[in-house]
Amino acid sequence: MRIRTKTIYLIAGLMCMQLSVVGQSRLLVTIPTAAQETNYIWRTIRDIVFFEQHQYQLSLPKGRLIEALKKKARAKQLSDEDYVALKKFVTDKVYQEADYQKGYQLIKQNEALLNRLIKQLSKNSPKNWKFKMFDTYRVTLTLYGSGGSYDPDRGSIIIFATRDGKFKQYKNPANTIIHEITHIGIEYSIIRKHKVPHGLKERIVDTFVLLNFKKYLPEYYVQNMGDKRLDTYLKHKKDLDNLEEVVKKVLKKK
Repeated sequence: MRIRTKTIYLIAGLMCMQLSVVGQSRLLVTIPTAAQETNYIWRTIRDIVFFEQHQYQLSLPKGRLIEALKKKARAKQLSDEDYVALKKFVTDKVYQEADYQKGYQLIKQNEALLNRLIKQLSKNSPKNWKFKMFDTYRVTLTLYGSGGSYDPDRGSIIIFATRDGKFKQYKNPANTIIHEITHIGIEYSIIRKHKVPHGLKERIVDTFVLLNFKKYLPEYYVQNMGDKRLDTYLKHKKDLDNLEEVVKKVLKKK
């Protein structure tokens, strides 16, 4: 009787562990520290020329220091002292943890949807090329920058939100997050491998998301960027299996 009882407890415990793993979220949503936000603002200012060339709408703190740093960045004159000054400015006069709460809550409200989409990506990965995925994606909010960014080596994403919980381009942050997850998935196997230019990269990502998830993300649209000839090759979800060959064709015609 004792053996059976122990066995029952063991089985029950294993089932609980299994359910815990199955139900585990693939997202870790975080509010940045003052230091993390400083680093992101610094990277945005450092790359100001790129953002301006591609006509990105940037959000940055207001003030004379920021304008001076932008001017230095354009002239490639930023220094370590400038970073120290920025860190003090953000810590003392800019950063407030409460500013991120509304955006954080909206992302958490869409966490179930995002997990569903990530699960579909895992199950239906392309047949002829590798879509890189992570067990967990870290999503960190920011009040600054261009709207979103990604780290393909760590599976981490930074997403812009305003203090009142609004996101750039879309009302639903799931659109931007799945966009960045797609960037991570194709960064090495498609983008870097074939030296895809920025505009075409964005069009590839938008098309990938639209063909896979239009049913779940009705707001999503393809930005007016990149080579539109891509569209003639990618009209259906199954066409994405041959994305690498399509990209090579488009690049070869230039």
